[in-house]
Amino acid sequence: MKPLLPLILFLSSLSFADLSKAASPPAADAMPLIVIDPGHGGADLGATGVTGIFEKDVVLDFARSLKKRLEMLGTSRVVLTRDRDIFLSLEDRVRFAKKQNASIFLSIHADTITAATDIRGVTVYTGDDRPSDAEAARVAEAENRADAGLTAPESKIDTSVNDILGDLMLRETRAHSILLAQELASRIADVVQLNRNPVRAAGFRVLRAPDIPSVLIEIGYLSSKSDIDLLTSADWRDRTAERLAAGISEFMTRTRANSAKSTPKVKP
Repeated sequence: MKPLLPLILFLSSLSFADLSKAASPPAADAMPLIVIDPGHGGADLGATGVTGIFEKDVVLDFARSLKKRLEMLGTSRVVLTRDRDIFLSLEDRVRFAKKQNASIFLSIHADTITAATDIRGVTVYTGDDRPSDAEAARVAEAENRADAGLTAPESKIDTSVNDILGDLMLRETRAHSILLAQELASRIADVVQLNRNPVRAAGFRVLRAPDIPSVLIEIGYLSSKSDIDLLTSADWRDRTAERLAAGISEFMTRTRANSAKSTPKVKP
């Protein structure tokens, strides 16, 4: 037992702060993690633009720009669900975010509508079983069947909520998702054209994580030549990504501050 005595004396000399510091993870690992999900990929081309470009390529380029801008802020870690042209099922994307313990999940897409080529602009969607309008329901239906026939049924992931506490968590997550969507839409309002009613909701499968604030951003319409010109512009991507990064950072800062205020303080 004598060999343990020096160790016991050493530990007893340390303050609680010293022990907490020693047990704390590295600063980089402690930063919140943002998962950016470039939609589609591989055999799933996504929408095809009027110029022949594919949605899967457009959103990957934009996701890389957004990742770069977020990393420049130095306030979070950032990973992409895919960083090359590969296929991932919608469930794989949700599973990835949950496994990584993401603080925020952003799915990047580009819409198309053949009935009216004059419609353009950015829309930010949140997940909800009840769509906010018919257009949101149309977009969600299209995105939800994007990987139909490309993935096996066993890849499904259960994101259902079965108890009262789980339901409360889901409601809180959705409330945070709406706040995030509103923040992002307001941040980019002066550098992009927003779609009419730019913050909407629908039952997107990729936004089903019950414990991660999640939004899906349609960064433009591939059925609009004007939008395509912007989406393929490095300057536009950089400016828009910069604003979105600032909005994400502000949202996380405000969320942490509100969480700190609501956490009861334990008296020593």
